[in-house]
Amino acid sequence: MTFLRRFAIRHCSLSRGFGALSPASLGAPGSVTLHRLGVEKLPSRGRPFTGHNDTHTSWLHTETPESVEVDLKRLYGEDTGIAEVLMCRQKAKNALGRVFVSQMRELVSSLHHDTAVRVVVFRSLVQGVFCAGADLKERAEMNHSDSDLFVHGLRSLMTEIALLPMPTVAAVDGFALGGGLELALACDLRTAANSAQMGLIETTRGLLPGAGGSQRLPRAVGFALAKELIFTGRRVDGQRAVDMGLVNRATEQNSDGDAAYREALSLAREILPQAPIAVRMAKEAMNRGMEVDITSGMAIERMCYARVIPTRDRQEGMAAFIEKRPPRYTGE
Repeated sequence: MTFLRRFAIRHCSLSRGFGALSPASLGAPGSVTLHRLGVEKLPSRGRPFTGHNDTHTSWLHTETPESVEVDLKRLYGEDTGIAEVLMCRQKAKNALGRVFVSQMRELVSSLHHDTAVRVVVFRSLVQGVFCAGADLKERAEMNHSDSDLFVHGLRSLMTEIALLPMPTVAAVDGFALGGGLELALACDLRTAANSAQMGLIETTRGLLPGAGGSQRLPRAVGFALAKELIFTGRRVDGQRAVDMGLVNRATEQNSDGDAAYREALSLAREILPQAPIAVRMAKEAMNRGMEVDITSGMAIERMCYARVIPTRDRQEGMAAFIEKRPPRYTGE
């Protein structure tokens, strides 16, 4: 048997048996859920978990499903290159507790240098909730110093998400309050169900946004509107959020409760065919450029552009245009 230290197939505590690991239950055709926790790899016996996975491998879990609060799923087939961060802390509605934050941090760290991943979708497997924000029960047990250190860690985690080199999409299918909205704001793009509720509600709890929300919300919706939302602790639904620029797309919720996820997946599929190095460099140019004056921003754009020129993908893009065919980008 081979022991894999970093990744394991999981079902993120949605169900209780291996039979639940069908492609339909995983949410997309041709997908395998991977997690950093270890598993033992067994000789193949029976069908693989997905229709597009050619490894024909079966797996043995080494930890209980309840211990997994954040998971990673890679899509395959035509969706190869899309990864999904699955938030599945069922009982606490994905509240940002110690275990949840620790698992999210480790998973995000593993994505930083993963060139096979071209787009990341952050989604919840808890019905009606994206992320409920701070775990107030845990926070109540912390002294002032512990609380300050924990929030500093949260702020650092959101920064790590924002610094992921590939595009990220948050699929808000329910409540995204406080730290939950700060998590969504750390992503590049956001989709939401019209029925979703979003807000930085910290002032209603005697606090202010402490995980980047006071900085990212003004950059998303404008200074005056961000002040209004934070001062009042107001919640907005998906339609209002798209009107103000807080989310990119809003849609009516469906019977499965995953309309925002489906919209996020559609958006990821639009990004997927594009040259991955060019997309990453475009993200870096925009993210770094918005923090400086326009002259410095132009210099940043030039540096990012220079990194794209020698790539094989650029040559492929030019050749495909001349030959009137779709490009076949490899990320090289």
